[in-house]
Amino acid sequence: MEQKFFLYARKSTDVEDKQIRSIEDQITELRAYAKQEKLEVTEELVEKQSAKIPGRPIFDAMVERIERREANGILAWHPDRLARNSVDGGRIIYLLDTGRLAGLKFPTFWFESTPQGKFMLNIAFGQSKYYVDSLSENTKRGLRQKVKRGEYPSFAPIGYLNDSRNKSVIVDKRKMPIVRKAFELYAQNNSRLEDISNFLAQKSVVSRSGKVLKRDRISFILGNPFYVGLFRYNKEVHEGKHEPAVSKKIFDQVQEILRQRGRTRHKPKNEPQAFCGLLKCGSCGMGITAETKLKRQKNGNVHNYVYYRCTKKNKLVKCNEPFIRQEDLDRKISCLLEKFSLKQDWADELLQMLSKEKIKTAQSSAAFVQEQRNHIQSINTKLQRLLDGYLEQVIEQEVYRTEKAKLLSEKKSLEEQSYKLEQKQSGWLEPMQNWIKQAQNIRNISAEGNLFEKKVAAKEIFGSNLTLSQKHLEGGGRGGTAKSGAIAPQIAEIRPAMHWAALRAAHQMLPEKGKSFILERITGIEPVCLAWEASVLPLYYIRSGHGRLGKLAYYHCTNPLSDC
Repeated sequence: MEQKFFLYARKSTDVEDKQIRSIEDQITELRAYAKQEKLEVTEELVEKQSAKIPGRPIFDAMVERIERREANGILAWHPDRLARNSVDGGRIIYLLDTGRLAGLKFPTFWFESTPQGKFMLNIAFGQSKYYVDSLSENTKRGLRQKVKRGEYPSFAPIGYLNDSRNKSVIVDKRKMPIVRKAFELYAQNNSRLEDISNFLAQKSVVSRSGKVLKRDRISFILGNPFYVGLFRYNKEVHEGKHEPAVSKKIFDQVQEILRQRGRTRHKPKNEPQAFCGLLKCGSCGMGITAETKLKRQKNGNVHNYVYYRCTKKNKLVKCNEPFIRQEDLDRKISCLLEKFSLKQDWADELLQMLSKEKIKTAQSSAAFVQEQRNHIQSINTKLQRLLDGYLEQVIEQEVYRTEKAKLLSEKKSLEEQSYKLEQKQSGWLEPMQNWIKQAQNIRNISAEGNLFEKKVAAKEIFGSNLTLSQKHLEGGGRGGTAKSGAIAPQIAEIRPAMHWAALRAAHQMLPEKGKSFILERITGIEPVCLAWEASVLPLYYIRSGHGRLGKLAYYHCTNPLSDC
């Protein structure tokens, strides 16, 4: 019977720039070999897929065609081009046993369809499988060693680059600031995953294929511990050597928001007006909403007016609160904000005091830093004991992975706290400086026409305590009371944590003078509790008497775990 051959060439990857010469070289030499041996080639088949596992479409189709007797021979460069797994190798030998396959030709391997030839072919297929298995084990072993050294053994996530020179992960200087900003935006809890996706797309941060990052991809990025110096490999968290992108504090805030949001909030069809969400009705306690009214004049002019009113959702109370124009509400909020601005001379004095305090706290922070270092060393010891217990099979794998992840997260938090304290020397000074600048800027915000900034400032001062009653604003700053046009509360009635309330009280109790005096307690202005780190602002009462000046300074700790 005349033999007809399929010429079969294969390379192990479908990436065009890898093994690109392999297919051309195979076909060229196989054509020359077929001409030399006077073989009739029915068709040339080319496949770009690994033979490690069964399931190659072109190879499977070729076997089916041989069973239909379209050809009875295969011409290939080497047996490993046909099979590197036991299933495909067994199919070739079975075709030889049944006579469907009359011959196999290889320029680099001798074969005849005899028991000895089939035995040698089976050995060749086994060697090919052994090579693949050994290569896989060697690769896995190399990856495990990289992981132990803290080197990420895969493609770098967005914001990082793979450095091919030393096989490491480095920061992408263009994309990293954008990714860091995306974390900060989401940590404010005012953005959706779609908003982060749009933000990254506007900054030209897209996928490798050039497509906009979808919600699930954004969620994966925001939840990836790689951005705080850790990474996951084989379902286990490891400590990396790469540079962190965001602080552990911001990353934890993002994770909390991701956990709290079961579903993404849908954007309403009608955009809310500037002051929506800021006020409550003084009569029924419901929210204040806004609606736009269109007014057409006889001369053809058209005017749009925005009115704020109660939502009247309380069915048990009949609310008769009147509408108020946005312009009128804007003036009332601006008037109220002016009472909470910080004068320039007060700000200068406070900033000078903070500058002196930075020098004083340098030595006091050293003991706390050392304590943090001791705690980190204790965690390292626990990690080593945990690993020893796992290697000795005393601890189950799942328990080991869970506890290791907890310890590494705690270690990263302590390292970041220690670093911040070493760099800033005191965690409360920077928030205090920020508050002073914020309080200074209140006057500018109240005078300008940016309604959104006014809403943010009012929310910061009053929280959710602003009410609208008979077109008048009433608000109790967080812990204190402030009413538009009301008399300032007595100092004894103001809670120490209310720095905004104290600032307003200072305005009303201090006579108009060219120079104001700010006094502190004898022990200085530094908080007495180290747990206040960046979550508290000192509260000052600024007074001037007749001839003599009193000394008042109050502090309040916001740490729920502290008893101070």
